Amino acid sequence: MNMNKLSGPVPGVLKLLLTALLLSGCAQAAEQAKVVPIPIVDNPKAAGPLQTAVLAGGCFWGVQGVYQHVHGVRNVLSGYAGGEKSTAQYDTVSGGRTGHAESVQITFDPQEVSYGELLQIYFSVVHDPTQLNRQGPDVGTQYRSSIFYADDTQKKIAEAYIQQLDKAKLFRGAIVTRVDPGKGFYLAEAYHQDFLVNNPRYPYIVFNDLPKVRNLKQLFPKVYIDPPVTVASSSKGS
Repeated sequence: MNMNKLSGPVPGVLKLLLTALLLSGCAQAAEQAKVVPIPIVDNPKAAGPLQTAVLAGGCFWGVQGVYQHVHGVRNVLSGYAGGEKSTAQYDTVSGGRTGHAESVQITFDPQEVSYGELLQIYFSVVHDPTQLNRQGPDVGTQYRSSIFYADDTQKKIAEAYIQQLDKAKLFRGAIVTRVDPGKGFYLAEAYHQDFLVNNPRYPYIVFNDLPKVRNLKQLFPKVYIDPPVTVASSSKGS
């Protein structure tokens, strides 16, 4: 995302036009969201140590904002995955040549939410998995759809799920989500953490991301939690 996008004062007439566009965009986002079937291949819920999932699906502000409202999630961090540590800075990643994707690292309790359930939310409300190297207004490989697996089990679940959804032909096009090994996750700058929670009136958030949170609440009411789990609150509790 562009930090300057839709920022600054807006003249009266332009403000009315912008409001109309925002409402239209929110409506379109609501229409695109759908509950896809649960994964046939998944881990059974069971007590055990906390696990992590690393997912990329466009601007990490919205992806983080959605998973912060999911039952069983203990923390969600915005960061970069797919490239080297030396290039894991926002200004560099934004150039689109680092191999990184804006990603989130989700720490979750496997007794309360399964890896497959996190992927169900990912394909249902987080993003459009048929968009190649872009998501909404953001274009570039850094906004690609990608699942970074931590082990062979996560890889098996992710690959089987994509095949399941493609076979069901639930989307207008083929799913382009990549399944890549999670070689490293690098924390994004502090101002990116909890961005949606801290800036709910920021135009980019209003236009692109708040509809995703509303869709989660509407389509997955049994897993939706409020208030959200934030990086700030998780840090205080650690």
